[in-house]
Amino acid sequence: METRAPRRRVGRAERERQILDAAVAVFTERGYAGASMDAVAERVGVTKPVLYTHFGSKEGLLLACLTRARAELLEVTTAAVAAARDPEDMLRRGIRAFFDFLDAQGPGWTALYAEPGVSADAIEEIRGQQTAFIAALLAAQDPHADPQRLTGWAQVIVGACERLALWRDRDPSVSGADATEYLMDLAWTGLAARRR
Repeated sequence: METRAPRRRVGRAERERQILDAAVAVFTERGYAGASMDAVAERVGVTKPVLYTHFGSKEGLLLACLTRARAELLEVTTAAVAAARDPEDMLRRGIRAFFDFLDAQGPGWTALYAEPGVSADAIEEIRGQQTAFIAALLAAQDPHADPQRLTGWAQVIVGACERLALWRDRDPSVSGADATEYLMDLAWTGLAARRR
């Protein structure tokens, strides 16, 4: 009689990480419309009801992927600016961390980002998070600046980062370092002039 090796029980947090990793891979390969809960479940090695228990629906799964990406993005940009020597270095490190994050995510980020009908609110939350983060960094460097002006600058930086990311997606010859310097050429010129 053949005996099977006992299955290792996986904790909830680990199982959710596995499911999200698989979901990003499936969304990347098939797009949101072409992705199925069956494909994600098969990749993880669980039943489809397990996915529904954790995330409720395919849309819930996509939104969970974006929520995780939002937290990871804030974590890497926060760590990057913590090591800065001065305000210019802080901005440069934060921008570069954004592009490095996208590079580390590969096509998965583009796949998640490209579902505006489903993920528009979640994408806007990421924009809002990064805008607030940058505005707070700018406020720390220029505490007397008008908060609305700081938010406006942060909006410009976030928007420029997004556009550069989309350009880099279409033209891989543009590196993260290139994109960072292009944005610094423009943004730091105005910010540095104001500081003087």
